[in-house]
Amino acid sequence: MAFYYSRRKLKVREDEETGELNIVPYLDILMNLIIFMLLSITGLASFGILNVSAPAYGPAPTGVTQVAPADEPKLTLSVLISRKGHFVSSESAILGEQGEPTVPTKAGDYDYAALNAWMVKIKSEFPKETKVIVGADGDIPYDVLIQTMDAIREEQGAQRRLLFPDVTLAGT
Repeated sequence: MAFYYSRRKLKVREDEETGELNIVPYLDILMNLIIFMLLSITGLASFGILNVSAPAYGPAPTGVTQVAPADEPKLTLSVLISRKGHFVSSESAILGEQGEPTVPTKAGDYDYAALNAWMVKIKSEFPKETKVIVGADGDIPYDVLIQTMDAIREEQGAQRRLLFPDVTLAGT
């Protein structure tokens, strides 16, 4: 019996030295962390979503034509951001003086209140229009682009009505 007992002890030590690692608890923790990170990322992403559309490339889809009424003037409004200020233009005219920005910068800062006043004026002339194209130079900070979009989309002040909520970003 003593021989059998010592052999059993010998077998236990052998298993301890050559045994496999149990990685199931580690994998459980890892999977829980991955699921937690995926769910937290999708929850936080909804706070920073802006409703913009990218410009479409290629031909128009066949069979779908949209005809604008002839009595309404067509407005393709675009706002371009440069270091000089905001250039506001439409399909038929450039607002402001030729070569100069419509809303120039003041002491190096962009004048978002004046841009918003221009948008209110344009919206009063074209009340059904909701689309605007926004473009910026490559060296314009992201914050300037977002504040420009805010000035274009909603009237500042007491009324707070939507001006041009359908924003399309253009590359320049």
